[in-house]
Order: sequence, then C-alpha cells, then structure tokens
Amino acid sequence: MPEPTNTRRRIFLMRHGSVTYFDAAGKPVLPEQVPLNEEGRAQADAAGAAFAAAGIRFDRVIVSGLPRTVETATRVLAASGQRIDLDTWPELHEIRGGRLSTIPTAELKRAFTGAFEGLVSPEQRFLGGESVGEMMDRVHPAIQKLRAAPDWDTVLLVLHGGVNCAILSLALTGQRLFLGGLAQTAGCINALDVGEDPADWVVRFVNYVPPAPLQPGARSTTMEQLFEQYKRSR
Repeated sequence: MPEPTNTRRRIFLMRHGSVTYFDAAGKPVLPEQVPLNEEGRAQADAAGAAFAAAGIRFDRVIVSGLPRTVETATRVLAASGQRIDLDTWPELHEIRGGRLSTIPTAELKRAFTGAFEGLVSPEQRFLGGESVGEMMDRVHPAIQKLRAAPDWDTVLLVLHGGVNCAILSLALTGQRLFLGGLAQTAGCINALDVGEDPADWVVRFVNYVPPAPLQPGARSTTMEQLFEQYKRSR
C-alpha cells in the first residue's frame, strides 16, 4: 500500500439543534436568546452518541456564542463523554436579519428564502438585514484563522445554517461564492478535511442527521418552514 502523501485534519461542522423561532401565533422569539426545544435536545444527544460510537475525540470545540450553539455543543460533549472548554468565536454568528415588521408583504417570501436559493448574489440580504457577502467577509477569515492554528487535529464547530453554507461553499468552490441550496437540517453533521494548502479541501459528507439519516420526511427548507410560521402573524 502506498504511503500517504499528506496529512489532513478533520473539521466536524454541525448546525445547532432545533429551536422554536416563532410562537403559535407567528410572533418571533429573539434569535439571540432562543434555546433548543425538545427535538433539538434530542438531536444534540444523538449527535454526541454518534461521535462516541465512532470513537471520535475533539481537540477543540468552537461555537458562535449564541445560546443554541452553546447548548448543542454542551450536550454533544456530554453524550460523547468528553470535557472540553468551549471556544466562542462571535464572527461565526448566524447571518443577521433585520426587522420583520418593516418588510413589505409582497417582498416577504423573497426576504426569507432568497439567501438560500441557488447561487446567491453577495448583495442578497437576509430578512432585510445583513447581506450574504457581509457574512462571508467575516466567516471566511475566521476559517483561515482556524486552519492556521497548529493546536488541533480534529475540531468540532457548532454553528448555524447560513454560516455552515458559507463554509461548505468555500470548501466546494475555493471562492467567495455562496451555494444557497446546501441543506443544513437542525442538528446535522458535516465532515471536511483540510490540508496545508489553502485550496486543499475534501468534503467527506454533508447534512448527516443521526436521528434520521435518510430524512424521509424532509422536502421543504428551513426558511420555507419559518416563512409559513411567520405568515400567521401577518
């Protein structure tokens, strides 16, 4: 068998577990405060059990600092039998939306779903707030910083759907492009390997969901679901 020509490191990239962004009447909950719901806690526990079953140990665990990432990472570590202090990187915060009440009804669906459809323009804004380009301009340097750090071989990032798409898009294209159609189900795991060369990315798998790997009931996107929930309040 030939000797390996390089040694890549492994990034496990998770999206936080499920949360409830809107109440039964469609009123939004502050995204900076929302915790995991019952399903989200189960998803985090299942991810931790999957890591434990595979014997995977992390050298570092990085979160955005929003409660839903902290809670997910904490439960993953508990379920996998690991004790690691969490690193908080605010630059990996989810793409920031604007005030929903200021978005005209005719533009509402596009405001919800436009940032996650096809090859997305960097100028596309999310819910009238931050643009996709602005998000990439803070996320990509953070990933460069992570890759430059020599103190890890296997790292767990517990982040957000939009941020994960930005990282996966960079890995797949090597460019400042945003592929909005990359599904990131709540509690999912992605695996990416990185080498020393900036262009050395290998995407091993995307959107693996331990509680339901085949995702038989998933046909709509997260933002389509949230749009339907929010419509109740209009």
